[in-house]
Amino acid sequence: MKAIVTTVGQDQVGIIAGVSQYLAQAHINILDVTQTIMAGYFTMMMAVEVPAGADFTQLATELTSLGHTLGVEINLRNEQLYRAMHQLEG
Repeated sequence: MKAIVTTVGQDQVGIIAGVSQYLAQAHINILDVTQTIMAGYFTMMMAVEVPAGADFTQLATELTSLGHTLGVEINLRNEQLYRAMHQLEG
């Protein structure tokens, strides 16, 4: 399943490495990534492929916990949520 990972917080060393390492260990493939610094805040969006059968709720919880460790906010959302939002707007 395709999903979106968002990461936002104060810029610091190791954010990309920490998120990428977790995703690799969870066998989650990064399909696309964009990141920037906005007024001192690190922002990153990743399109990812979550393996079939993975526990999405557990992954989201673990990424939230990782965010606390890294000092940022990390969210994992099913890509279908974003598709549905755009369909409602159109």
